[in-house]
Amino acid sequence: MSETLKLGLAGLGTVGVGVLDLLRAHQDLLAQRAGRRIEVVAVSARSRHKPRGDHDLSRFAWYDDPVEMARSAEIDVLVELIGGEDGPAKAAVEVALANGRHVVTANKALLAHHGTALARLAEEKGVALNFEAAVAGGIPIVKTLREALSGNRVRRVFGILNGTCNYILTKMEEEERDFADVLKEAQELGYAEADPTFDIGGFDAAHKLAILTSLAFGTEISFADVYVEGIEHVTLADIRYARELGYRIKLLGITVDTGEGIEQRVHPTLVPIGSPIAEISGVFNAVEVRGDFVDDVMLSGRGAGAHPTASAVVSDIVDIARGIVLPPLGIPAEQLTPLKRARMRAHEGGYYVAMELYDRPGEMAKIARVFADAKISIESIVQKGPGIARFMPGAGEAKGETRETAPFILITHDTTEQAMRTAMERIEKEGLCAGKPRMIRIERL
Repeated sequence: MSETLKLGLAGLGTVGVGVLDLLRAHQDLLAQRAGRRIEVVAVSARSRHKPRGDHDLSRFAWYDDPVEMARSAEIDVLVELIGGEDGPAKAAVEVALANGRHVVTANKALLAHHGTALARLAEEKGVALNFEAAVAGGIPIVKTLREALSGNRVRRVFGILNGTCNYILTKMEEEERDFADVLKEAQELGYAEADPTFDIGGFDAAHKLAILTSLAFGTEISFADVYVEGIEHVTLADIRYARELGYRIKLLGITVDTGEGIEQRVHPTLVPIGSPIAEISGVFNAVEVRGDFVDDVMLSGRGAGAHPTASAVVSDIVDIARGIVLPPLGIPAEQLTPLKRARMRAHEGGYYVAMELYDRPGEMAKIARVFADAKISIESIVQKGPGIARFMPGAGEAKGETRETAPFILITHDTTEQAMRTAMERIEKEGLCAGKPRMIRIERL
């Protein structure tokens, strides 16, 4: 058996402890599969004394500074589980690569912002930069795109890339609860952070999507070119109406080669009930890839958590132990092309629109005229009876009057984003509905 592969583990949070758990539980199995033993010899974290299960950290060399550990000749691989796009995580990874150390990371933010440059550095030094755990936790989507589907030209990748958002939308539908109520529960259960903006705003999913785009289409990673919307404006009424129309709402990350550029978009999406992606519930993730020879391949599983993520981290370590070193982004970094962004306003698809119309004759006709002028064809309509009283300032005898409104929901045939935005802006500008109309894109799959 070959010489032991020595690891330096930077970050001893949930995932770091999960990695220690797995390496201890399957030490002999991993040695058998990798052809050599794998051992942690050094660790680094912010606190030396924080409890970390039943692991005895005194067995390892301790480093207060992960950069110093990354520079140490005692380690063969830096396992970076610190997180963050800059700071000590970036510095440690750069130093490790520059000094000829392999790197395994679960840091999606680091890769989304600096992945192309880090890939170039890894290739220059002839070492691995592996990051299976950075996208969708325990789901092996990185290896699937980089290796298993290397014989295909990928057409599209899409999926549920954030478990927090999927949990919230699932609970809203299944338990008929408002967004704020479910978000609070998710925070109490540890599925959402105290400041949940990164998750519910779509940015976490956007980091992951930028990485998948590079792997799928051979482009430089370009997080700045991802169109991002979160789920914070999705209402319980939207979920009910979508279901009535045969759809379910999911936060999707979608990347597709349009022929005129790459679309990268993260936003709430109506998907047909009965489609595989619509059935992914709770904190689970799923990614579907369409290749020209393989057709559609879908992977689903736990997208986060100590042990699922540790499983992905250790799979990358085993590859290094076996002597497998591949271009991090699937092809040599020098062959990656700058991403040509498809204009979001050129996107074509169906749309869900919800608004509160004033309960008076002729209002529907006005809306129909707006859509006709924008050359948008309406597929289906749901109209509910009146029941909401709204105060309209500046009118009536008491400088205001109350008018009843009624929900008005429609689904369009495929049209362009530009046409939809034009129609929405006109409806709002001309005061044709109470409040702001809501628009959600549809993926018919």
